[in-house]
Amino acid sequence: MEGQIKELRSDDNDPLFDKTNMLKKVFPSDFRQIRYFTLLIVQSAPTEIKELNLLEQQISEVIKNAVKHGNDCDINKKVTVWYSFSPTHAHIIVEDEGEGFKDLEKWNEFNRNRLECLHQNNFEGLANFVSFKTKKSDDQDGGNALFAALEYWDGGFVYNGKKNGVAMLKRFQQKHN
Repeated sequence: MEGQIKELRSDDNDPLFDKTNMLKKVFPSDFRQIRYFTLLIVQSAPTEIKELNLLEQQISEVIKNAVKHGNDCDINKKVTVWYSFSPTHAHIIVEDEGEGFKDLEKWNEFNRNRLECLHQNNFEGLANFVSFKTKKSDDQDGGNALFAALEYWDGGFVYNGKKNGVAMLKRFQQKHN
C-alpha cells in the first residue's frame, strides 16, 4: 500500500487548535436543529468555495457526533464551534461537554484492518469491517463519517487531549477562469 495510512490522533498542541481570528457559536445539544446550526456556520463561507454542499455535510456530521455521542442529546449540554473560512480553506473546531472519544485507538485499529482487506482485495475479510460499533452505538452508527472525514479534511483532522473536541482543516484549490 502506497503512502501513509490516515489515522485519528489526539494532540492538544496541534496548531489546528489555534482559535485566533475564528468566529464562535455555541449551540444546545438539540438533535433536531443540527441542520440549522450547520447552516448558521456555513453561511459565512465564501461563495467561491465550489464544494459547499460537501463542506456543509462534513460540518453537519461533526456537529451531529458532538450532540449525539459527546453530549448524549442532553439539551443542557453545549456544543461550541469555532470556524474560519476563505476561498482557500475551511478551518473548524467542534467541542462538546462529553467524556471524549474513548475508542479512538480501537477505531484506528479497525480502520487499518479495513484498509488492509481493501488493498488485498480480501472482500470476505472486508465484510468484518463494514461498520465500527461501540457499546454506545445504535443502528445508525457505523463510524462511516470518520472514514469520510479523514479523506475530506486534507489539512488535518485531530482530537484534543480529552478527545471531546476535534479540529479540522480543508484546503480548496483556487479556480481560475
